[in-house]
Amino acid sequence: MEVKILAKEKDFIEVELQGLNETILEPLKQKLLQDENVQQATYQMGHPMLARPRLKVRVKEGKPHAALKKAAKAIAAEFREAQTLIEKAKKPKA
Repeated sequence: MEVKILAKEKDFIEVELQGLNETILEPLKQKLLQDENVQQATYQMGHPMLARPRLKVRVKEGKPHAALKKAAKAIAAEFREAQTLIEKAKKPKA
């Protein structure tokens, strides 16, 4: 995965995310929107062969980069928890 910052302002950030798809981007967007300091969070996929996904975040307060990092950490923790639960799940008896 490669992340490139395309635009950064006081209350806005736009990043290009190579190697990600909606499987990660949608939960990340939803997590951002749960943050009361986030005003807007959207992503664009474009054509899979021609464009890289872009994520845009605008905040009411704070720094957009910090909000993005916070959401990414929360999503990563949720995926780790799911992985742990799956690994601990017992196989059904045959």
